[in-house]
Formats: sequence, structure tokens, C-alpha cells
Amino acid sequence: MRGFYEIAADDPGRPALLGDASTTYGTLLTRVNQASNGLNARGVAPGDAVVTVLKNGLDALTMMLATYQIGAYLVPVNWHFTPEEIDYIIGDCGAGVVVAPDRLTVAELVSGHPDTPPAHRRAGSMMLYTSGTTGRPKGVRRRLLDLTPEDLYPILLRKSWRHFGLPQGGVHLVCSQLYHSAPYGQAMMALQFGHSIVAPERFDAAETLALIERHRVTNAFMVPTMFHRLLAVPEREKHDLSSLTHLFHGAAPCPPATKQAMIDWLGPVLWEYYGSTEAAVATMVSSQEWLARPGTVGRALDGMSFTIVGDDGREVPPGEPGLVYIGGINRFEYHGDPDKTAASMRGHAYTPGDIGYLDDAGYLFLLDRRTDLIISGGVNIYPAEVEAALLEHPSVADVAVIGVPDPEWGHQVVALVQPAPGVVAGAELTAELLEHCGPRLARLKHPRVIEYRESLPRTPTGKLSRRNVREAYLSR
Repeated sequence: MRGFYEIAADDPGRPALLGDASTTYGTLLTRVNQASNGLNARGVAPGDAVVTVLKNGLDALTMMLATYQIGAYLVPVNWHFTPEEIDYIIGDCGAGVVVAPDRLTVAELVSGHPDTPPAHRRAGSMMLYTSGTTGRPKGVRRRLLDLTPEDLYPILLRKSWRHFGLPQGGVHLVCSQLYHSAPYGQAMMALQFGHSIVAPERFDAAETLALIERHRVTNAFMVPTMFHRLLAVPEREKHDLSSLTHLFHGAAPCPPATKQAMIDWLGPVLWEYYGSTEAAVATMVSSQEWLARPGTVGRALDGMSFTIVGDDGREVPPGEPGLVYIGGINRFEYHGDPDKTAASMRGHAYTPGDIGYLDDAGYLFLLDRRTDLIISGGVNIYPAEVEAALLEHPSVADVAVIGVPDPEWGHQVVALVQPAPGVVAGAELTAELLEHCGPRLARLKHPRVIEYRESLPRTPTGKLSRRNVREAYLSR
């Protein structure tokens, strides 16, 4: 099998980017080679970091592939960040080159440089900065191998890519920003498989359905919030989405009712995986497997393993919840923070900080983040479970559930609800939602307070920082 660079050389007319800025594999390779040579001319060597602050599109794809063939670490930064936040990352990773509209543009980088492959090709990697729950963000850095991209290709195929089940050729839709690990990884994999890319600047539910139909999209990565918005699109059934064979999702827990509705609509094309920036992909579960075990995120992939650890530091048996540790991951470090690296490990196993349990067959079920756990009256309450129940109500567009201090119970459950368009917030809706919770949640899990918000602060990948929501709520 051939990767991007070989496909582009052998089949330069193959469509690479579809849409307003459409281009071919051959044209993209030309820009990639020029950018690689431009980076080398500016002193970038294997192991160096290159920061990019770019929106989705041709420039972002160019930099992904250019750094990947010169052994550099690509550090893509959220273009919504403030100058201070961007400068911190630039300083922390020691980047000598920063590619951004107000600094060095891709057009300036490629100008005057040869379109031939760089002299010394070596596979690079991405170094994504993750904020975690406290402190400044840290870069997740993996050891680079002294291999060309072509030599690394079969290793990646054997360890990870084969589990996605994608054929050579297809159309991949980018639904989130390419500065996030999953969208980056999916787009890179799609290019290595010879797929065409559709990369809008932002996610819009109705436009997403139109793009899938227009470009005959075969695969995409989404997050559960996007599913919720797609299901709310009026006349969504009128779109021909039959080209979709693989709709991957992850990054956040998916309410079972939402996933069931997606499968009922699109068929068994949903594939869920669990992992993290640090651990990469640890599971993959098909729609059929999920329907047999609703709520599971799958079993460990070949070479991976799960251990569930209780509060006493000991492994717990199947069915008992605890902190999830993932074994068999590729070695990584938090750049410049060995203490944080050590704190996340248990031997050679890593924890993303999630609470979950294994069933008797080894299928993993997630409950919530350890940092978001609500303890009320000595009982553990998982916000994600309460959110999933509330999201089943048609009047709820989004919801965040947090625990706030309570002198009697320790914490009380508070739900911050974004009503669906046209729904009036107030006492009548609150009564409806509490009645809705009755058959779905034990009484102790019911929200003690329901307040309404015009919107909730989710990232483009659908993640919600309950810590930030909680702090904002308590600081009123």
C-alpha cells in the first residue's frame, strides 16, 4: 500500500481538497515539498517544533504534510487563543518558526523554494498542547523514529489505522478544527489512504448534511454534540447520505439515546473509539457491537489493555467502577514536565482521568471524568449520566451538569440548560424536565436546581469544561 507522497507522485491529478479552494494531490505535493524546503532553509531540523496558527484548509494540510516529512513536531495552535496564550506555547516548545497570517504565511514560506522532496526525509509527529484540569497547558511529545514516512506507514497501519477499516480512496469530511488531535489524525490518515478532503472552516449542522450529499462523503469524525445538532435539523431526511460508510466518533461520552437515534437514521455506520491525545486509539466498537452492549466504548485493541483501579489503588473486578488505566500505549512525555508525566502513569499504563468499568467480556463502559464526579450524601453521581437523560427531552438543546457545595449533602446537582430554539425557559419547563427524569434517574441524581443559559461554552470538538462552568457559576 502507498501513502500520500507516493500516491501524489504516481497520480498527481487525484483530487486532494474539494470545495472553493479545490486542489489535486500533485499540486498539494508541490506546496508540501516547497514548504519542507522552506522550513529547512530556516533552520528547522529533526526534533524541532514548528508552530502553526491556521484555519482549516489548504495551508493547514500543507503544513501537516510538510513537517511530517522532515522529522519536525507540528504544534498546531487554536486560532481563537489570545496573543499571550499563543506566545506561551511558542516559548514553551521552543519553536524557531511560527506560521500564521500575521507572522510568516505559507505563501511566504514556499516562495522561491524547490518543489523536489527535501534532502533528508524523516517522519515527524504532532505535539498537541493539552490544558488538563489545572495549570498551564503541556505539550504531549512522542519519541520520533529514524524512519521515512514510507517506512513508518506499515507500522501505523498494523498498530492503528487498520482498525478504522477504511479502503484506499474515498472522501473525508473534516468537521472540527485541525488543531485538535482527532481531526488532525483522521485527516492525516485519510490523505495517506488517498482520500479527498472536505474541510469547511466551521461546523454547521445543515451545511454538513449538504456537504455529505454534494461531495459523496464516505467517512468523517464527529463528536456527540454534533450528532445532537444534526438530529435537530428540519427535513434532515431529505438529504441523500447513502455514501457514508464510516462515521467515527469519540472525544466525549455519547448519550445512548442520541447514538441510537443516529443508527436508526443512518444505519450501522457509526464507529466509536476511545483514547486520548496521550494514549491515541485504545478501542474501536462497531454499531453492531454497541447495539448488543449499549453504552460501551469497546474492547481494547490488539496490544492494548485496560486496568480499573479503585480508590485504594488496587485493581477492581468486572462491574466495579474505578479509574481507567490504558496499557500498551506508545511512550510519551509531557514536554518539560516529568512530574506530570509520572503522575499520569501506573507502571507502563496511563490514565486519562476517566472513571469506568469493564464487563465480564472485557468491554469498557465510561461513567465520567474523575474531576467531574459529584458526591452527594456519600453517593457518587456522574454528571454525564444526568446530562444524557436531560438531552433526551426535545426541549433541551444542550446541558451542563455540575456539583456545587451544599452544607447538608456535601454537593448538590445543578443543571444548566440551553433550551431548544423556540422553547420558553421557566417554571413550566423545569417541571417538565424533572418529571422527565423520574423514570430515567434515581431520585438522588435529579437536579436540585435547574437554570437556563442562552449557550454553553463548548470547544469546537464538543468538549465542555465543567470546571470552568462550575467556577463561573460559583463566582456570580
